[in-house]
Amino acid sequence: MSRQLHFTAFLKPPGEYLAAWRHPDTQADAGIDFDTVLSFARTAELAKFDAVFFADLVGVPLESQDVLSRVSVVNDSFEPTTLLAALAAATSRIGLIATASTTYNQPSHLARTFATIDHISGGRAGWNVVTSLNDGEALNFGRDAHVGHADRYARAEEFFDAVTGLWDSTGSRPVIVQAGASEAGKQFAARVAEVVFSGQRDLARATDFYAEIKQRAASFGRSPDELKVFPALSVITGETRAAAEAKRDVLRGLMPPQVALAHLAYLLGGFDLTGYPLDGPLPELPESNQSKSTQLDVYLRARQRGLTIRQLAAEISDDASTIVGPPEEIADHIERWFTAPAADGFTLVFPYLPGTLDDFVQLVLPILRRRGLFRARYDGATLRDHLGLGRPTSRYGPP
Repeated sequence: MSRQLHFTAFLKPPGEYLAAWRHPDTQADAGIDFDTVLSFARTAELAKFDAVFFADLVGVPLESQDVLSRVSVVNDSFEPTTLLAALAAATSRIGLIATASTTYNQPSHLARTFATIDHISGGRAGWNVVTSLNDGEALNFGRDAHVGHADRYARAEEFFDAVTGLWDSTGSRPVIVQAGASEAGKQFAARVAEVVFSGQRDLARATDFYAEIKQRAASFGRSPDELKVFPALSVITGETRAAAEAKRDVLRGLMPPQVALAHLAYLLGGFDLTGYPLDGPLPELPESNQSKSTQLDVYLRARQRGLTIRQLAAEISDDASTIVGPPEEIADHIERWFTAPAADGFTLVFPYLPGTLDDFVQLVLPILRRRGLFRARYDGATLRDHLGLGRPTSRYGPP
């Protein structure tokens, strides 16, 4: 069979856009309404997606009450591993991926949790391995500040080995997902990840990242096929370009300016921008203890294009990486990245739900199927089956 695309649905109800809860076609409390979340998962399963994926933070970001009162995706969502167990009983084929931190968990507890989900779901579980992001999470666990970047990754390496050692002793092996793009993150992903989420916005950088992470995996004695690279892809589409752009414009009109500025500051590592003129340039920044790659990406975007703080905040809130256009154009973009190769598949990010999920399923997937790029049915029952991944060999002997 020729190489086939993979899709995971990144579900953050009521949508990834920070003002999505204000959209007239969303349900503001969708993140804590199980029937609604289940309906999104079932849509993805009917469309034959490889998996649904739920991100997580274990603390509320240290933002003002004014900002936090105007967003829903941070404060109103289920604990994801509990949610996966419920979804496992109400779905039959789609993979189930959740984020869990190596910084604020213990290996034995987390190993048991994901092994349980894997057994309940019949082999459909995936663990997105993260080291956590911010001081708000640290405060929830009795720390004054977030653990340093190097220390977090050193702990993650040891934590992963402990968890997989426990799985090897019980016969359970959920799929390992990772998204780090710093030097430490890429090295960790190359050693342990089976799926890598990436965030490159242009084809040249994405192609370079794809080749680099596969080469790094080879340095650990791994086959390139053991590691799948899924760039993030955010799409707003409609029958025509005008229809797609009209949907985007509705979203743009919903964003409170203070939320846009706070979101920019967060992506810059929590750097306080309030003392700088909004129509001036982005200042030099101290090194982030959050996502180093994200901070650098945003900083370079501003400097290379001469954007002011106001312009950058507006662009970030609009999510300039979102592709807005008719279905054929979206399909062309996907095929171009897939054949470069810059991707084995994509992590689909939905600005608002269910609209952008439904549009992608109804308008874009039929085109990809006609081109022979995406499955029309599941050929297996487990997440490893969907991804074409073998089962890792147990360190204790034959499985």
